[in-house]
Amino acid sequence: MKANMRYNSVFYSLLLGIFCGCSNNKSNTESNKDNQNVSVSDSVKCIKIADSQKILPEWSKENVLIYHNIGEPDDMHPTNGNSAVRSEILLYTQVYLIASDQENLSLRPGAAKSMPQVSANGLEYTYELRNDIKWDDGKPLTAEDILFTFKANKCPLTNNPHAKPYLENLKDIVVDKNNPMIIRLIMKRQYIENVGFLTDCPIMQRTFFDPKNVLSKYTFMQFDDPAFKSDEQKDLNEWATEFNSPKYSRDPKYLVGLGAYKIEKWDAGQSITLIRKENHWTKGINTYETSYPEKIIFKINRDANSQVLEFKSQALDASTYLSTKTLLDLQKDDKFNANYNSRFTDTYNYTLLTMNTNPDGVVHKKLFVDKKVRRAMAYLVPYDDMNRIINRGKNKRMVGPVSPLKPECNNNLKLIPFDVEQAKKLLDEAGWKDTDGDNIRDKVIDGEKVQFSFNLNYLTTQIEWKDIAQMIADAMYKAGIKANLNPLDFAVQFDNAKKHNFDVLLNAWAGSSMPEDFTQLWHTSSWVSNGSNFSGFGNAESDALIDSIKYALDDTKRIALVKHLQEIIYDEQPSVFLFAGIRRVAVHKRFGNCEMTFERPGLILNNLKLLSGVSSKSSASAD
Repeated sequence: MKANMRYNSVFYSLLLGIFCGCSNNKSNTESNKDNQNVSVSDSVKCIKIADSQKILPEWSKENVLIYHNIGEPDDMHPTNGNSAVRSEILLYTQVYLIASDQENLSLRPGAAKSMPQVSANGLEYTYELRNDIKWDDGKPLTAEDILFTFKANKCPLTNNPHAKPYLENLKDIVVDKNNPMIIRLIMKRQYIENVGFLTDCPIMQRTFFDPKNVLSKYTFMQFDDPAFKSDEQKDLNEWATEFNSPKYSRDPKYLVGLGAYKIEKWDAGQSITLIRKENHWTKGINTYETSYPEKIIFKINRDANSQVLEFKSQALDASTYLSTKTLLDLQKDDKFNANYNSRFTDTYNYTLLTMNTNPDGVVHKKLFVDKKVRRAMAYLVPYDDMNRIINRGKNKRMVGPVSPLKPECNNNLKLIPFDVEQAKKLLDEAGWKDTDGDNIRDKVIDGEKVQFSFNLNYLTTQIEWKDIAQMIADAMYKAGIKANLNPLDFAVQFDNAKKHNFDVLLNAWAGSSMPEDFTQLWHTSSWVSNGSNFSGFGNAESDALIDSIKYALDDTKRIALVKHLQEIIYDEQPSVFLFAGIRRVAVHKRFGNCEMTFERPGLILNNLKLLSGVSSKSSASAD
C-alpha cells in the first residue's frame, strides 16, 4: 500500500541534528536520554546513527545479522503473498523496476536506468533497463522479463486479488522495436500511482516461471478484457496451476529473484535465513545495492521475556518489532545501552478494529449492519487506558485511515471517547436490549433471537494483541456485549479476513509516505474480489470518490477528496481506528551505517556494515 510522498512536520521520538536529509546522532552517547518527544524539521526523513567509536571485546566478529521478527510471511510467492514480513524479505531477494527510497521518502530507479520519460498526455511512461543486471543463471535482464512480470500479475488465474486493483490503470506494455531494453507502459488515465505501483511488482524471470513461454501467446490487453474467458484456455490453466503451486511460496529452491540475497533455509516457525550471493551484479553504488552481511537471519521470537534475554545476551542484532514495554525495560539496562542503539520512531502504520458489516447472516450474524451499533463499538474502546497501560502513553490516537503524519489527514474529525453510557444509548436505539436478564443484549433478526456475542480475532504474534483484545472485551461487557477472544496466527487471520469469515478482527495496516489509492482497502470491488476491504464498507458514492482520488494529480484537489472520504468512513464507522504505529528499533553497535527510517520497514539491513571486521571473504558489493 502507498501513501503520500510529501513529508509533514511532526513530533518524533528524539532530538536530532540534520545531515544530508537524515538526522545524524553525532554524539554517539551510550545513554538513551534522547528518547524524548521533540519537534524536528521537515527535512528530517530518517535517523542516521553515527558509527560506534569504541569496539568492545565481547562483541561478535561474525558477519551474520540476526534480525528479530515476530511472525512468518504468509508465503514468499512473487505475486500472491500479502504480509508485511514478506514485503520486507523481498527487499533483499528481489529487484523492482522502480523502488522505494526509504531515506528520502520518494521513489528511485531500480532496474530502470532512470525515472521514466513521460509523454505530453501523461499516459505513456518509457523506461530503459540497466544493462548490468543479470539473473542467477547468468542471463541478462530483458524487456521480456518485464513483460512477463506484468502479464503474470494481471492474468485472471493468478491468485493475487489484493494486487490486481493496482494494475487496473495499466492498458498495455510495448517493447521498443529498435531497442529491446526499452519498454513503454501505456496507461488508461492519468493516475497518482502510474509510477508508484511498480514498487509492489518484483521482476520475475520469464524462462524460470514460464519455460514453455505460455504467456507470450496472450496479450496484456486480453487479460484486461472482462470478456476474455481464461478458464477455457487449457495451456493458460496449466501454467496458472503450476505458477500458483505451493513450491513457489515456500520451497527455497523456487524462491528466486534478482536481489543480492537468496533464501537459503526456511525453518517453519523458527527462522528464515538469507545468504549473500557470490559475485552478484550489484556493485554497492548506493545504499540499496550493498550486501554487507554475509547472512541475514529473520529469527522469530514472540515471547517478550525471551526477547529480553536474547538482547541481553547479544543473541539478536536488530529488531523493529519489540513492544514498547520490552524496549523501555531494556533501556533501563546499562549493558544493553552499551551494546545497542535504540530509539522510538513514528511510522505510517496504524491499528484498527474491523467489523464485518456485510455478513452472511448464518455463520456470522448481522451484528454490525447498523452504523449506530458500529459507533457504539467505537465508544466501547478504552483508548486512554490501553495507551497508558500497554503503550506507556507513547502512541497517538487515530480517527481514520490516514496517518496524522500526512497533510491529507482530516484533523477536523473529533476523536471518539470511551463512553459506555453513550454506547448503551445507541445500542438501545438500534433495538439491542437485554430481554432475558443474562447481561447480554439480544435482538430478533430475520425471525431469530440473536445474542450480541461475537468472536474477536486477534494475532498471536505479540502478547500485546491479547492484552488489547482483553481490555476491549472487558469494556464491551459493561454495555451488554460479549466479545469472545479468538487468537489466530497471521496466515489463518488473513485467510479468514479475505474470505469474510469473521465477526470482528483486531489488525494493523502498514502504510507508507506516497500518495494513496484507497481501492484496495475501501472500494466495494475489493470486497467482491476477496481483496483487503475486509469490512465490506462502501457504496456508489464512496466508490466514485475513491475513483476520483486516484486520478486527481493536483495535490490540492486530491487532499480535499481524501478528507471527504475520511468524513464518510468516520460517519459509517466500518472500523474503529486505534493508534498510529510507533516503531521500536534496536540495532547492535557492532554494525555501522545504521539508518532508522520512518518509511517501512524501518531499517535497511543489507547496508549494516560490521565494524569489527568480517570473519570470511566479502563479496564485491560489500567492499
